[in-house]
Amino acid sequence: MARPPVDPRLWRYARSARRYLVLSVALSLVITGSIVATAVAVARVLAGVITDPGRRSLGTWTFELIVLTVAIGCRVLATWVQSRLAHRAGATVVAELETAVLAAGARLAPRELETRRTELAVVVSTGLTGLRAYLTGYLPALLLACSVPPIVLVVIAFHDPISGVIAVVTLPLIPIFMVLIGLLTQGRAEATLAATTRLSDQLLDLFAGMPTLRALGREGGVDAAAPNGSRTRSMEHRVRELGDALRHRTMRALRIAFLSSMVLELLATLSVALIAVSIGLRLVYGEMSLYAGLVALILAPEVYLPLRMVGERFHAAQDGMAAADKAFAVLEPESAAVERDSSRADELAESIGGGAASAAQAGRSARDGESVESSRHAGIHGEGAAPGLAGARGRATSTDDDAADEFAGMVEVRDLAVRARDGFAPAGLTAMLRPTAMTVLTGPNGSGKSTALQAILGLITPDQGSVLLDGTDVRELDQELWWSRVAWLPQRPVLVPGTLRENLELLGMRTPAHAVKGASRVIDELEAACIATGFDAVLDELPQGWDTVVGAGGVGLSLGQRQRLALTRVLAADRPVLLLDEPTAHLDTASEAAVLTALQQRARAGATVIVIGHRPSVLAAADHIVRVQARTTEPQAVPR
Repeated sequence: MARPPVDPRLWRYARSARRYLVLSVALSLVITGSIVATAVAVARVLAGVITDPGRRSLGTWTFELIVLTVAIGCRVLATWVQSRLAHRAGATVVAELETAVLAAGARLAPRELETRRTELAVVVSTGLTGLRAYLTGYLPALLLACSVPPIVLVVIAFHDPISGVIAVVTLPLIPIFMVLIGLLTQGRAEATLAATTRLSDQLLDLFAGMPTLRALGREGGVDAAAPNGSRTRSMEHRVRELGDALRHRTMRALRIAFLSSMVLELLATLSVALIAVSIGLRLVYGEMSLYAGLVALILAPEVYLPLRMVGERFHAAQDGMAAADKAFAVLEPESAAVERDSSRADELAESIGGGAASAAQAGRSARDGESVESSRHAGIHGEGAAPGLAGARGRATSTDDDAADEFAGMVEVRDLAVRARDGFAPAGLTAMLRPTAMTVLTGPNGSGKSTALQAILGLITPDQGSVLLDGTDVRELDQELWWSRVAWLPQRPVLVPGTLRENLELLGMRTPAHAVKGASRVIDELEAACIATGFDAVLDELPQGWDTVVGAGGVGLSLGQRQRLALTRVLAADRPVLLLDEPTAHLDTASEAAVLTALQQRARAGATVIVIGHRPSVLAAADHIVRVQARTTEPQAVPR
């Protein structure tokens, strides 16, 4: 779909742009008036001085010179103010959109966030900076193109109808060629942004795997393991190829931009020349006054200048608008989701039997794993009269104590199916996950075990089936209150930059400032969790203890230490539902046994413990095992 010159979504999500738009329109009108006043004043002075020898003194033209000075000053001042406002608005709008995209990206479902992580990083970090060129160059030129030509054409036609007709005939040539150039460059900005995204993705993967590449001797152009130092293909060549491709694509876009500017300049020059020749011939034959000819001749370039500016600055704004389109795709996912769900209904009914496809709720934003782990709202009230967490919107809320008393923690999965790349994973999953029991979800890789946990959390909307908590669909629950009852350990534990204490407190657990013997119940639970996971030994090795600072993702700790910290956070949290995805990964046999024992104890104490696992030791510790399976969609035969 063609992009409008002024995207209304930009004004909806960037409120500061609205004030800038109003002021820019007003300043454009001031500039237009100044152009007309300047032309009229200059024409009166020149025509009078040339045709009337008696009025060649400076005092004779005092009023006209004052008008000319004021008009020039107003135009310069309005242009300066408009440019200043544009730069300020550009910085503010980019910051507002980046914040909105970052917040919307954090609310994406984990699977979608994983696939769009690099795209979001490019848009938020550098992509939206192109909007500054849009606001500082393209938009002011567009406003002038809407205000200056009509008013100036009226003034020209009033003084010289023939010049007005020539301008009206030749003026559409510039937009026509702009359209042709736009068709030629269609998709160039999107392709450049896609190339930038691919390059960033490749570089991020390269940096993340640099330790492995160095260990294998593949970080440079020479493979250290190859005999005689023979040169082999490595990531260096791939990154160079991507960089060269991006450079070539950018240079092609620049060549088109320069070519289009030349074409527009040539058209404007020829159009003004036609008007000038017409005026000159009629002046020679005495068919028009010198004043009228000067007004038309002075104003003729001003008719074409705004349109030339729009064409010249169009390309500079395209990169930013292409990034803005991707940003709006994150901010407005509802319509795409509704179309996707409606198109799948028939295919779902044929592919998976045993239940009707449930309609996706438009407008409800899913939250990712970081939002769940960082939820601290342990005291949010649930709404309505339904037991525990669910209820009808707008009714009186129940207290937290009542909700806790009514909350049983019974999770029922009914015919759950979620679309995957080539089918459904899981497909037709049905299980009863009871409290006081440790349930293990097992199955082949890619069968949808982690997806099932996300459906239980309410992070994704299943394509078929439902998840019930104490008889209520999780989609009808107060999500904040539901998440305050859950401790979730994903495959990749979320560790934020900061101290170990701050990471532990993400789920509400408080650490003591000083270790004291005979501590309170919370401290006892924390110490028990540390002992069960082996994190107490990690703390003993760290001089700063809980005040040790780690980087993003737990940089500064080994994989095993990160896993122990995340397990400690889950086990120490006073929450009745525990969801753990491969909790014993990166742990030795003794530590694994201690963790499984701790999970069994939590289950015996009344918690609902749901674990994803493959190891025989994990399956042996389970009270209930649920097999998760995927189903591949059979490709339909194409009729010949």
